[in-house]
Amino acid sequence: MTNLAKVSHALLVQRVERRIIVIRGEKVMLDSALADLYGVTTKHLNQQVRRNAARFPPDFMFPLSDAEAENLRSQFVTSRGRHGGRRYTPLAFTEQGVAMLSSVLKSERAVQVNIAIMRARRTRTSRASSTSLSGSTTSILPWCSSRSVG
Repeated sequence: MTNLAKVSHALLVQRVERRIIVIRGEKVMLDSALADLYGVTTKHLNQQVRRNAARFPPDFMFPLSDAEAENLRSQFVTSRGRHGGRRYTPLAFTEQGVAMLSSVLKSERAVQVNIAIMRARRTRTSRASSTSLSGSTTSILPWCSSRSVG
């Protein structure tokens, strides 16, 4: 991997890590964040998910409740209402759901983003593991460091 590729990959991993949030005790990424990373519209991503619904059981992907969606709006100051806001409740994807998206979206970018997501997980897990082994009380996290919503 060239230096430019390493820098580009590191930036993508950072973008991924910033978009992971905790909802219902699960570390997830929202459909809009994933669509942005994959370079598609949220509408296109959600269409592909609906067309392949059998690949996304509730432990891979779930819709946010109205209260969770409202909480997100208030925390991240996203638009709402008839003009400029979302018409549908956001979908939250667990790590397994994110992995499944690459098989549904079928593009080179989807494959590269998925690799970066898995590497972000591995990087964060190994950092937490080495910190834990050095005597700190940090536990090994199953996914990246994240923000809690809810």
